Amino acid sequence: MNKRILQLAVPSIISNITVPLLGLVDVAIVGHIGDASYIGAIAVGSMLFNVIYWLFGFLRMGTSGMTSQALGRRDLAEVLRLLVRSLSIGVGIGLLFFILQKVIIACGLWAMVPEEDVVELACRYCYVCIWGAPAVLGLYGFTGWYIGMQNTRIPMVVSLSQNVVNIIASLTLVFVCKMTVEGVALGTVIAQWWGFLMACVLYRLHYRRLMKYDYRKHLFAAEPLRRFFSLNKDIFLRTVCLVAVNLFFTAAGSRESTIVLAVNTLLMTLFTIFSYFMDGFAYAAEALAGKYYGAKNMMSFHEVVRRTMMFGVGVAVAFTLLYIIGGENFLGLLTSDNRVISASGEYFGWAILIPLAGMSAFVFDGIFVGITQSKSMLCSTAIASATFFALFFALHPLMGNHALWLAFVLYLILRGIVLFVIYRRKLR
Repeated sequence: MNKRILQLAVPSIISNITVPLLGLVDVAIVGHIGDASYIGAIAVGSMLFNVIYWLFGFLRMGTSGMTSQALGRRDLAEVLRLLVRSLSIGVGIGLLFFILQKVIIACGLWAMVPEEDVVELACRYCYVCIWGAPAVLGLYGFTGWYIGMQNTRIPMVVSLSQNVVNIIASLTLVFVCKMTVEGVALGTVIAQWWGFLMACVLYRLHYRRLMKYDYRKHLFAAEPLRRFFSLNKDIFLRTVCLVAVNLFFTAAGSRESTIVLAVNTLLMTLFTIFSYFMDGFAYAAEALAGKYYGAKNMMSFHEVVRRTMMFGVGVAVAFTLLYIIGGENFLGLLTSDNRVISASGEYFGWAILIPLAGMSAFVFDGIFVGITQSKSMLCSTAIASATFFALFFALHPLMGNHALWLAFVLYLILRGIVLFVIYRRKLR
């Protein structure tokens, strides 16, 4: 079981840690054009699309859980139907984004209120990036399906190749073709479609044998679609709660002062790095828990829960020790501003608590995605998010920015506790 978990987790971790590389390269490219407004435009535009795509992450999670359960039942016709449904819905939503691009981009920029010199550049960036929406959302369906099929290697290969294509295309378009933000955006779009087409090709190479099953029967029947949208509605609402907490965390820091905003951003980087590793084990939990749950092999299902929790504890302890020993030195790599580094010391203790506080939330999220218990996930996140906002507003007059960190740590702990209680009562 340990070997199976690691075979699924390690490729996902490798995929995850390449994600920040792409953002850094885009910023570095426009940073050498010679105007800070270009960096601002990339930051605003990429944040807009990150939030939009994050909200539609249910296309990956819902597909993963249902596919792994169908695989556990050996219902291979349903496995294929799930892929076709997910791709149809994902690409369809992406095309709808393209049709409604003016409204979506205008509303997004209005909500973020960037400086005037950034607005025009951000618009130019967004109107190119929107061409990639069908590919991104279609690839979400493919990624969830591959994870459900116990295969995280293909998503890893696709992710790595996407990054390489993006870097090469962006560099060529900006420095050879003399484009600016449009060049960076077009490089991103090229990479997004490259990834989607590569996922299609790898499906043909590795899973063409599934085509012998009659997947067209009941493909868009009312009951399967109702279940698909009911499951994904809960995951969507859960994601709204997550986005609200994360955006508020940034906004609350910015209202304190520029220094506090910089400190919070740097310290949250420690959480982000930890999450890249924990997400790998969450994906492994999705695939294996869903498979054994679908096969009604509850002994193996509970073994997956125990083993992934053990790995989660190990990763959390390792990161806690790593941050205690070298965390402040790591902050020095991210900024040379001594004022920010000095101010971070006051809040550094909260960042050290995050790995142990958030570990169980990641693992149980993976377990509950795998068994498609989306209402339980929504319940845990809603309770934790409400507690986060209540604690912050109650304690902020007394504790200032410490109230924000306390609320965030308890928010992570509560997500894990609620899911653990549900697991003990409903599944044990």
